[in-house]
Amino acid sequence: MPKMKTNSSAKKRFKLTGTGKIARKSAFKRHILTKKTTKQKRNLTNTALVADSDMGNVKRMLCMGK
Repeated sequence: MPKMKTNSSAKKRFKLTGTGKIARKSAFKRHILTKKTTKQKRNLTNTALVADSDMGNVKRMLCMGK
């Protein structure tokens, strides 16, 4: 059986933490930043963890099992 292919877009967007969780960047920080407050933009800079409901889909794209 051939090897599983990792989804190329997923490997660029997610990274594994030391404890095995999956980190992601926050959305809404690319454009139209003039109407957002400085506090809002600062808080969007931080990374967040992938939600439990999305974990299965992300792990499947990264070929990490279920």
